[in-house]
Amino acid sequence: MATGMTSGSIDKALSVLEAVAQHSRVTDIAVDTGLPKSTVHRILQSLVGWGFARTDGNGGYLPGPRILTLAGRVMNRFDPARHAGAALREMRDSTGLTVHFAIRNGDEAVYVEKLEGRRPYQMRPRIGMSVPLHTTAIGKAILAHLTGAEVAEIVGRSGMKPMTERSLTTPAALQEQLAESRLRGYSIDDGENDPDINCIGAAVFDHTGTVMGGVSISALEFDLDLRDEALAAAVISGARQASLALGAPPELVETGLLPGAPAA
Repeated sequence: MATGMTSGSIDKALSVLEAVAQHSRVTDIAVDTGLPKSTVHRILQSLVGWGFARTDGNGGYLPGPRILTLAGRVMNRFDPARHAGAALREMRDSTGLTVHFAIRNGDEAVYVEKLEGRRPYQMRPRIGMSVPLHTTAIGKAILAHLTGAEVAEIVGRSGMKPMTERSLTTPAALQEQLAESRLRGYSIDDGENDPDINCIGAAVFDHTGTVMGGVSISALEFDLDLRDEALAAAVISGARQASLALGAPPELVETGLLPGAPAA
């Protein structure tokens, strides 16, 4: 685009670019952005010139190939742990407990970040470790936002091998706890993955509103009361902030639909 653009003109161009992802007709884009049709048309011509939009041959516009090129370059450098870093630090600072961030990888979750809490003990290293979904707070937060059929498929493939004496071992028990997690907006691990370690977790969502992973706080059993509403609230807040940082739709996060929305 032309050099010397004002912040107002940049805002207009970005709003049109965002609208092109949902609308093709100039009239619809003008309604969506609140801009005059003449302004929208002028901006669209510039976007076409830059390759961020293209004509559809019927008087409308579509996202251009340069968007895909740019998106590919961004994703190659995308580090979820870094983007969610501020939310994770706030969780750690507000609770004083160890914070983990994990991303779903098929039928497991992989820990990608860990912030040690302010306790005289440390949780064993987890970054890079894969863990089952049915025994961890993060894993159950992920499962709570999948359909019942998806959960059944995962359990059918991976089984429900107990990690401790407290691990859930039947699909019925798991589904019951997932239903409770949806209502609360967070999940718990009551010594189910590691003996004597409690966790509270909540789901994290990506730019499409799809669950991608979760965050949790962890501590020794005597140091983390799973009924502590203040701790649960801190985890839910951290999950929402991490979701926003990772591009989750703000309208869903701000209305409280994420996390805690029931699975379809």
